[in-house]
Amino acid sequence: MPVTRRQGEDRVLTVPNGLTALRLACLPVFLVLLAQPHRRDLVAAACMLGALGVTDGLDGYVARHFHQVSSLGKLADPFVDRALVLSAVIGALAIGAVPAWLVAIVLLREVLVLAGAVVLALAGARHLEVSLAGKVGAFAMMLALPLFLLGDAPFRWHEVAHAAAWVAVACGQVFAWYAAVQYIPTGRAFLADARKGPGRAQDEHLVAHSGDGHA
Repeated sequence: MPVTRRQGEDRVLTVPNGLTALRLACLPVFLVLLAQPHRRDLVAAACMLGALGVTDGLDGYVARHFHQVSSLGKLADPFVDRALVLSAVIGALAIGAVPAWLVAIVLLREVLVLAGAVVLALAGARHLEVSLAGKVGAFAMMLALPLFLLGDAPFRWHEVAHAAAWVAVACGQVFAWYAAVQYIPTGRAFLADARKGPGRAQDEHLVAHSGDGHA
């Protein structure tokens, strides 16, 4: 029996997709605030980045609990999240709020995951969905980056914010790299299925399930 798309997944106008579009639209505003001289709008930039991170968790909650999961959302949400994190990391590096070696670690992981996604796409394989560990890592980074900005701003509690930022970024990178390692066997399986072709892969899947319980 052919696999059909779950009902409603072809929708575009959903609340989660609207929140994703809002995050993308706010990205230039965040960069403008970050670029203001003398760090005068750094606190505002940090607050905006934190609010955008909250919307990232909110759109996932709405999609799951109100049955608004869509194919567009599965593709657009990780892309916008990655664009926001990379823009924030590079912007924070440009103003000296984060060290270069930390940026190198974050960028290396993102480049590797992106390269894997490109390989799967070129092979015609299924795309990898973000794992729970990946979501936790992204959330921790979205928490750490505003804290790094607050730690570099003329802000009363900047030292506390800076310390909290290091705790969050350490946890975030542990989960992010763990997720990247988890993607390897799944990606290899998707590539193998793509090389076999959809018909053959489905036949083997049916044969495997028909033999369950007869070993």
